[in-house]
Amino acid sequence: MPDIDGIRQRYLLLQGTLTERSRRQWAAAEATAIGRGGVAAVERATGLAYRTIARGVRELGSPSEVEPGRVRRPGGGRKRATILDPALRSALEGLVEPVARGDPESPLRWTCKSTRQLAKELQVQGHGVSHTVVAGLLHELGYSLQANRKTKEGTNHPDRNAQFEHIDATVKAQLAAGAPAISVDTKKKELVGDFKNAGRTWRPKGEPERVRVHDFMIEGLGKVAPYGVYDLARNVGWVSVGVDHDTAAFAVATIARWWKKLGRRAYPKARTLVVTADGGGSNGPRTRLWKLELQRFADQSGLAVRVCHLPPGTSKWNKIEHRLFSFISQNWRGQPLLTHATIVNLIAATRTTTGLKVHCELDSGKYPKGITVTDAQMTNIHLEPDSFHGDWNYTIRPSKARRKQ
Repeated sequence: MPDIDGIRQRYLLLQGTLTERSRRQWAAAEATAIGRGGVAAVERATGLAYRTIARGVRELGSPSEVEPGRVRRPGGGRKRATILDPALRSALEGLVEPVARGDPESPLRWTCKSTRQLAKELQVQGHGVSHTVVAGLLHELGYSLQANRKTKEGTNHPDRNAQFEHIDATVKAQLAAGAPAISVDTKKKELVGDFKNAGRTWRPKGEPERVRVHDFMIEGLGKVAPYGVYDLARNVGWVSVGVDHDTAAFAVATIARWWKKLGRRAYPKARTLVVTADGGGSNGPRTRLWKLELQRFADQSGLAVRVCHLPPGTSKWNKIEHRLFSFISQNWRGQPLLTHATIVNLIAATRTTTGLKVHCELDSGKYPKGITVTDAQMTNIHLEPDSFHGDWNYTIRPSKARRKQ
């Protein structure tokens, strides 16, 4: 008669030290020592499945198929959730993207929604997933839990989240229609010359790049204002390096350059253009010259330009910041921006593993400050405010003369 109690006691003593493979092989050895009825006896004593013990018996009688140091054969075990459900990753990103937050200069991001709430929303969509799996996927995607941190970002508008969701819906509808949607902004102005540039780069040991101690502007070189256009669908950037003032005229001239050199060929059937922009600066919603120049661009291109501004205090979450400008900063870190040509070449050489391509040109045009746009000029702008926050969301259509052509 098999000693059931003895088998159970030995199993309890060894249980904490056994791996999945060694557990079934130990049970198989006990069953083999008992002989006839041994597998059933060990099953009663340990609670292990009959099939598990029988598998261990087969393994004891044949050469091991598992490499030394491994518990399972390659490919064995439960499959990852993203393998069983290939659409899970994109579905999760779709839930967190409209409310994702993060430092635009870092790949780290975080989200406001809890993992349990995200898991419930994914389950409604038909994805069989737990909150623990969601947490693991968020870590893989570069998200993390963050505590509150006091920062001065400006006004926290009550419609802030609603505006983000409005922008997200507008851009998604535009891209689904195969039409262009761009994110625009001005990068930080840079001194031209042998000045220190933040970051480090590889050089021979003991031979750092020699730069000036003080950051006094060099006459004849001055500063540059890189204004960028990021194509949200194609992962392509355009940057105009301006040598004059960062005005609304310069901003729209850059959009016009992008459309002439890249956009028109990429979207030959386009009739509309969605532009997401900050709530201030040269492309702010209260800047009259911005709207006047957009009207001129609409007349020249024949496009209806739909603009969505980010709410106050959220400019660092503009897509162009962390999908284009951050990579430009990484590409030229530790390298003095000696000349205009150096800056243009460094920007144009920016690439990423996700396929980002950047085109860059020097814009030597003059964009004087202080241009006044009169009320009469404003009345000639064909501006249609959206039903939701028409001060932030509006469409500028080509003039009637242009539409008849």
